[in-house]
Amino acid sequence: LHVTGVQTCALPIFTGEIHISMKAISLDVGDKTIGVALSDALMLTAQGLMTIERIGIRKDADKVLALVKEHGCDTIVMGLPLNLDGSDSIQTEKVRAFRTMLENKMKSNAIKGVEIVYQDERFTTKIAESVLIEADVSRKKRKDVIDKQAAVIILQSWLDRQAFLRKAEEEKAATEAEADDGEEE
Repeated sequence: LHVTGVQTCALPIFTGEIHISMKAISLDVGDKTIGVALSDALMLTAQGLMTIERIGIRKDADKVLALVKEHGCDTIVMGLPLNLDGSDSIQTEKVRAFRTMLENKMKSNAIKGVEIVYQDERFTTKIAESVLIEADVSRKKRKDVIDKQAAVIILQSWLDRQAFLRKAEEEKAATEAEADDGEEE
């Protein structure tokens, strides 16, 4: 069959695994608020979702888990506020306690398949503030959205790292496959 004026191209044959990815949600856990960001379905970009006003650790954990269910998340990325030298801070212990509460609530509510990971969040609030100042956001508005913006930075950093690790793994597999092909000859 020949069709005039239609450009054709060869489509690559997909031989790898199909990975159905869900979404990741990130948390910037503070004493008064929790900034929340959400990834897109392709796990490429992070968008600010909301700022949760803290009520109490149990109710806060319930709110986060409701968001996880609502948005179909399989990963919770928690910002880990380390000191500059990498040691734990007082806030680090509070974040770890919040993670423990989330894990306990997931067990008691039979929520499975959700992984909780940490992402170093040093400087994220400063970076978020700089981004908001650059965008000419008023001081009052910055106060309202800074934690949500910090959650975006935490999540985007994690997403970028995951993409880097996937690419490195693919390159390693391709190199090994080439080496195997060379040995067969």
